[in-house]
Amino acid sequence: MAFKLRRKTPFEGSGLILFTRVEDAIKAEKLLKGANYVVKLVAPPPSLRKGCDLAVEINLVEQMGIERLLTQKGAAYTEVTPLKGDMEPLDIVKITHFGDAIMVKAANMKLTFDKNTGAILNTSGGGCPDIPYLHNELIGKKLNEAPRPREFGYTLCALMLDRAFMESLKLLDMETETI
Repeated sequence: MAFKLRRKTPFEGSGLILFTRVEDAIKAEKLLKGANYVVKLVAPPPSLRKGCDLAVEINLVEQMGIERLLTQKGAAYTEVTPLKGDMEPLDIVKITHFGDAIMVKAANMKLTFDKNTGAILNTSGGGCPDIPYLHNELIGKKLNEAPRPREFGYTLCALMLDRAFMESLKLLDMETETI
């Protein structure tokens, strides 16, 4: 069965909040989503990186309110920059099909599952200290029964594995709908 790749739809008047530290990008995304801003954690184009491989994509119309909130909450960021011309954030999530298995890669973390049963076949990647624990907690469990990695992991690797996990759940739902 072939999947159609979903086309990324950028924000109207898209911009990026740039950071020097991964932790700051994660904190900013959480704060902004908590304040009901529509934002997305992305990888900035290499020419815009400021020491961190993550950025938060925003709608520039909301820039003043976003900057005000980040400042009030003490969330560090380097700058907000518009995306110009053919500049585009890089998608953190990549999907690869292997017959009955699907691998979802989010940054450096990978999760592979059986598309017929939903069982998690493997996790790999990352060098964070919680990876072996996360791996043991997920392997062999069905996606819809397994705990989310962000519930028991505390590193960037856990965050990226959680992104792969959530995307895998969406793919499994799509696969189930087509059967």
